[in-house]
Amino acid sequence: MTGTEGTGTADPANLTATELLAAYRTGALSPVEAAEAVLARIERADPELNAFCLVEPEWTLEAARASAERWRRGEPSGLLDGVPVSIKDVLLTRGRPTLRGSRSISPGQRWPDDAPSVARLYEHGAVPVGKTTTPEFAWKGVTDSPLTGITRNPWDLSRTPGGSSGGAGAAVAAGMAPLALGTDGGGSVRIPASFTGTFALKPTYGRVPHFPASPFGTLAHVGPMTWTVEDAALLMDVISGFDSRDWSALAPPHAPFSPLRGDVSGLRVAYSPTLGFARVDPEVAELVEAAVEVFAELGAKVEQVDPGFDDPVAEFEVLWFAGAAKVVEHLGPQERAALDPGLREVCDLGAGYSASDYLDATARRMELGRIMGRFHEQYDLLLTPTMPIAAFEAGRVAPPEGPWAGKERWTGWTPFTYPFNMTQQPAASVPCGFTADGLPVGLQVVGPRHADGPVLDACLAFERARPWQGRRPPLPV
Repeated sequence: MTGTEGTGTADPANLTATELLAAYRTGALSPVEAAEAVLARIERADPELNAFCLVEPEWTLEAARASAERWRRGEPSGLLDGVPVSIKDVLLTRGRPTLRGSRSISPGQRWPDDAPSVARLYEHGAVPVGKTTTPEFAWKGVTDSPLTGITRNPWDLSRTPGGSSGGAGAAVAAGMAPLALGTDGGGSVRIPASFTGTFALKPTYGRVPHFPASPFGTLAHVGPMTWTVEDAALLMDVISGFDSRDWSALAPPHAPFSPLRGDVSGLRVAYSPTLGFARVDPEVAELVEAAVEVFAELGAKVEQVDPGFDDPVAEFEVLWFAGAAKVVEHLGPQERAALDPGLREVCDLGAGYSASDYLDATARRMELGRIMGRFHEQYDLLLTPTMPIAAFEAGRVAPPEGPWAGKERWTGWTPFTYPFNMTQQPAASVPCGFTADGLPVGLQVVGPRHADGPVLDACLAFERARPWQGRRPPLPV
C-alpha cells in the first residue's frame, strides 16, 4: 500500500473536525453518519495498519446517537459534539482497559477513572472510536509491543509510523478519526506526526492536565494529533481545562486557542538545521530548508542560528530510563521476562542510576531551560527538522542504514525532539513535504514556554501557504 493518490472528500471519514461540525450545524451530515463512516474505515484499513487495540462499535454509536439527538434539538453540548476521536492506550478510560501495550496489565481489573483529557472530550460531546496502539509503556519512538504487535505506516506498510503515539498518527493519516489524543515524553506525538504526514503539538508542560502522574515525571505531555492545525487548536480548547488531580496543571488559558490568526509577519524566527550536533538526511534537510524559506516569504525575520547547547541525550536517558525502571519495579521475574527486550534492558540501566545521577541530569535540564529562556528573549520561534530521517522499516528500533544504522536505542535518531521535553516548551510538527519515495517529512516549530498559541499560529500560516491536506495515503483495496 504505497503511493500518493488521494482518497477524495465525499467520504465523511475524510472530513476534518471543523468540517464535520459545520455539516452538523446545517444538517448536511449527522454524527451517526460520521461515526459509521469512521468505523467502516477502521474495518477496511486497520487489519493492515494495526493502529487500534480496542474498538467497540456500540460504544462509538451510542455516543454518536446521543450527539445526533442534541444536534436535532439545537443543543450541542460542547465544542466537539459528534466529532470522532481516538485515545492513546496509555490514557485512562472509565469502564474500559488501559493496557499500555503490555501483557503485564490485567484487563479484568476495575477501571473507574477517565484521564483528564478523556473526561474533557466527553464533556464536549466527542465520540470515542477506540484506543490506539503504543509500544510497551510508551517507552520508545516506534510502535510495536509484545501485546499488540507491529503498527504500520499508511503511506507505506513496510515502514513504521513512529512512536510512541504511532497508532494515533496512523489513525489520523488514514482517516480512522480526525482527532487523536497522544502523549509525548521525548517526541512521541511529533515523531509519528513527521512520519505520517499529520500535525501534532506537544504543549507547554502542564497546559493539558495528566492523571495519573506519569512515571516519566515532568517529561511527559498530553497533546493533540490532527489532520489540520485548526483542528488541533480546537482540541486544545477542550483539553486545556484545569484538573485538580494534576498537581502541576496550569491555570486555564486566558483566551481560547481557536480561531487562530495564522500570521508570522514581523516575528523573529531562528532556524537551526542541526541544533549544532545532529546529522540529517540530505533530502530531509532540503525539504526543511525550503519550508523555512516560506516563513521569510510570509514576512518573518529569519536567521540561521543554533540555540547554543550540546546534545543532552545522556542526561535525557538518565531521566527516561529511571522512569522506565519505576514502571516495572513491581513486576516479578516471569512478568519481567515477558517484557519487550529493549524495555527490559533500559529498565536495568535505569535501576542502576543513583540519586546523584538523577539530580545531575535534572541540573542539566534546568540549565537547558535557562539557555532556551535566554534564546527566546531574542527569537520568538525556533525552526528545526522534526526528524532527521523519513520513516524507516517497521519492526525495528532504529534505521537499518545511514549514520543512524545500528543505534541501540530510539534516542539515537531523535535528536530534535527530546531536548524540548526537558525544557517543557511547546513544540509542534507540521508536514512540510514528501521524499522521492512519497514519505512525509515534518518541520518542527518550537516556542518559549506558554507560547502554545503563537506556535499554532505559525503552523497555520505555513499550512495555508503550503497546504498538504489534499494528499491522503491510499487505502487497502
